[in-house]
Amino acid sequence: MLNGLRNYILENEFKMTVLNGRVDILNYTDIDHFDDNVIMVRHKNGSVTIRGHYMIITKLLGDELLINGKIEKIELR
Repeated sequence: MLNGLRNYILENEFKMTVLNGRVDILNYTDIDHFDDNVIMVRHKNGSVTIRGHYMIITKLLGDELLINGKIEKIELR
């Protein structure tokens, strides 16, 4: 149990969760572009482009990013 918790806390893999007009991104490396229609985020194995309308970043931490808005398309590369 303790080892599983330790792995969860120290997780460094890129993860993205999409729910009801929100995109939560963990373990990103850089934000390449940001406006209210397109957000491009880099991670260690590639990038993700989020397209939509009225998008804003509501949480910006060193390893976590939360985007709210009308999400229309997500492209993984």
